[in-house]
Amino acid sequence: MRAVMAVMLGIGVLANSGCAVTFAKRSPWDIQQLAELSDQLEQFKTLAQLKAQEADELRRAKELLEQRLGSSEASIGYDERGLVTRLVDQVLFDSGKAELRRGAYPVLDKVAQVLQEVSDQPVGVEGHTDNVPIKVSGWADNKALSLARANAVVDYLVEKHGIDSDRLIPVGHGESRPIASNDTVKGRQQNRRVEIVILPQSSGKSYEDDARRSNAERSSYSK
Repeated sequence: MRAVMAVMLGIGVLANSGCAVTFAKRSPWDIQQLAELSDQLEQFKTLAQLKAQEADELRRAKELLEQRLGSSEASIGYDERGLVTRLVDQVLFDSGKAELRRGAYPVLDKVAQVLQEVSDQPVGVEGHTDNVPIKVSGWADNKALSLARANAVVDYLVEKHGIDSDRLIPVGHGESRPIASNDTVKGRQQNRRVEIVILPQSSGKSYEDDARRSNAERSSYSK
């Protein structure tokens, strides 16, 4: 509780000191501190909505993932969906392909071990791409490629590690949910990713319903 109050107090101080107006004048350290406070608040908001035992499970899963995965392999954090492990596509797939690279196996093996330790939680597996048009790979569009990649990850977790397929919810979002600008090479690289989301039990059914609808929709992209 004290940690929550500290975060809220820190944000309040920043707001009252005219942070929105003077943000550009602040030092890189100040900006980093503000980002860290925002991340902590998002974590508290997510965990506050869960039952105590389930919140503890997600905290433990986050610690395990951070211990086992390197920063070059994944980024890990909370958002409104739950606990998100974000894997960039070059770790998992060759360009335009949906077959897992051999180098992806050790990364997914580590993720699978953690999923086995929080065995009551539903898990979303989301494929995402940049907005570069599909040209020669044979996929109908980016959405089809992203769903195929999500399914490839699900198949590996089920077939190699015996994770219950009923827990895993694949969904392909294509280019519709970027996390960075597609105007730069670096931004497009960040957008090409797979996100493995450990979900709260209470949201598993609605997430699955949304995933089914999304997977059934045609891509909005037109060549």
